Amino acid sequence: MNSSQHKKDIFIGTGLALIAVIVWAGNFIISRGVNQLIGPVSLAFYRWSLATIIITPIAWSTFKKEQQAIRQNFKYLLWVSLTGIALFNTFVYVSGHFTTAINMALIGTTSSPIFATLLALIFLKEKVSAFRLIGMITCIIGILLLLSQGSWQKLMSFHFGKGDLWILTAGMAFAIYSVLVRKKPASISSLNFLMVIFALGTFMLFPFYLIENIYWPKPQFSLPLIGSIIYLGLGTSVISFLCWNIALHKLGTGRTVLFGNLIPIFSTIEAVLILGEKISWLHISSGILVIAGLVIANLRSDILKKKRFNLPTQMPDQHG
Repeated sequence: MNSSQHKKDIFIGTGLALIAVIVWAGNFIISRGVNQLIGPVSLAFYRWSLATIIITPIAWSTFKKEQQAIRQNFKYLLWVSLTGIALFNTFVYVSGHFTTAINMALIGTTSSPIFATLLALIFLKEKVSAFRLIGMITCIIGILLLLSQGSWQKLMSFHFGKGDLWILTAGMAFAIYSVLVRKKPASISSLNFLMVIFALGTFMLFPFYLIENIYWPKPQFSLPLIGSIIYLGLGTSVISFLCWNIALHKLGTGRTVLFGNLIPIFSTIEAVLILGEKISWLHISSGILVIAGLVIANLRSDILKKKRFNLPTQMPDQHG
């Protein structure tokens, strides 16, 4: 790939990744905001049902042309659907019943890049440059600053609650999804790929949706809830996933997932604009660190372009 094309890919991939995370940032606010109106599985089921309905007419002609490729890669598509569609967002919505939106954004976006980088190293043999490693560490420091509220004592006393563990599991599911997307067969177009995994994910959720409706209060449909489902089905599903998947191919897994660290920053901005919450110096400082980490992670130099290093795939035995 020539230098001009590489710069173009970086520019396009960065722009698409930013669009995805800006829209995704609202996912945590909605998850927390409607948790008294609808069950987590139902919210996920309605979201992906709507997304499937929206994308199917657009992708149908492509789907018919690529049916053979879909059949040949059906097991792979099932795994992608399970991790990225059925599990990830459902775990996020379950988490919204037990923890705050800020914790959801912080823990999910801090853990996912780490998990994805390690998985990409082990299974895809992706290499990690010094810039990317330093950038990732800088992003984590920024997130930890926000998590600790600037207090070392609070950071040391922090513990994961039930909701935090759910969002941590969601982060792992999304990391697996991000790595799997890098292996998408070239014979399946991005649009068709999304339609298939949306439909499969919806199908996987359906029996659990039925079970939830037996033991959970019926959804309280209202304009805010319907609007939230539309936002999730169109924005955070069709638009964001399409942008994110293309960015993964343009930038690579390790570099793209770092943009996920911007989600708590955008979530904070959205909370200020939509919910009227106040922003503090802590949010600003954390945001500066996260953005700086992203810039560092996306730098390239002739020296480090030729001299890269691999992180160990296994930790040394601490017991000697």
